[in-house]
Amino acid sequence: CSEHFGRYLEGMIAKGEPIECREISARFTTDVIGSCAFGIEMNALATEDSEFRKMGRKVFQTSWKTMIRDRLRDYPFLFKLFGRFVVEMDIADFFTRITKESIDYRIDHNIRRHDFIDTLVDLKQHPDKTGLLEMDDLFLTAQAFVFFVAGFETSSLTISHFLYEIAVNPSVQEKVREEIKNVLQKTNGVVTYNSIKEMKYLDACFQETLRKYPVLVWISRTALVDYTFSGTKIAIPRGQQVFIPVYAIQTDPEIYPNPQVFDPERFTDNNAKSRHPMFFLPFGDGPRNCIGARFAKNQSKMAIITILSRFKVGVCDKTFKEYGMDKKVSFLLQPTHGIYVKMTKLAE
Repeated sequence: CSEHFGRYLEGMIAKGEPIECREISARFTTDVIGSCAFGIEMNALATEDSEFRKMGRKVFQTSWKTMIRDRLRDYPFLFKLFGRFVVEMDIADFFTRITKESIDYRIDHNIRRHDFIDTLVDLKQHPDKTGLLEMDDLFLTAQAFVFFVAGFETSSLTISHFLYEIAVNPSVQEKVREEIKNVLQKTNGVVTYNSIKEMKYLDACFQETLRKYPVLVWISRTALVDYTFSGTKIAIPRGQQVFIPVYAIQTDPEIYPNPQVFDPERFTDNNAKSRHPMFFLPFGDGPRNCIGARFAKNQSKMAIITILSRFKVGVCDKTFKEYGMDKKVSFLLQPTHGIYVKMTKLAE
């Protein structure tokens, strides 16, 4: 997918127009999650009107209907009564059809790709593994849908924010590019899992991006036991829902001095160890942390490595001066505007 991504960008850059980061990143992550979760070549990069890309875009469009739907989900009994009036049935029907077709094709032709659809095939054939009598298509679709939604929009937003920050911080960009170049020299330019792990400064930039722009501005947990904070009379009863303000914590100047400054040095080993681990929560933490954190990190870094190995990223007339946060979305950090940069091909 990253090879397709590189070629796609070369074609875009040849037109000499500003690059809208969110769109190109979403096309890339749609292809990746489509291949890894659904076992389907999405061609969101090659095809302008890719059905998967259109559906993915629609899932995250904000409107009065989506706002009502999100509020109703907080009250399951109301959602059961009125949910059908605010659910986008074309999205539900599309993903149900795609998931059912993929599962049935695997079963009929005895195909295994060792991906997420294989897991759903196993669940359909052996529902007893989960203690359920049967697995209907809607239940299986819900599992695939969550992977698709969580896998493409979160990473594409992070890639976009990363590209913006290295565009306005060229010295950081050069340092990352130099590290990528040095590490890949050892593998003749081939990106491996271990070579990505070796790129410590890239990782620091990635973490600083998630610090400044956490995809989820808050996360919630439910207390399993009665708990009183030591040395205080503040108590949380069992069953209480607790909201953890990730964005507020990660932009607190007492924890991160000058929080609006993009500074990857915050995440060098020594600096990171000096802070409480709960001051950095882009993937949550504990037993309910993000199940796809490693996948998200690697697909995002693959996109960035592909870009910085071939292109220089800079600002353009359309690059935003001030970040406008979309207030209509209750839990995702999304801008109200495009994220535009200029890309030029590096000299060979």
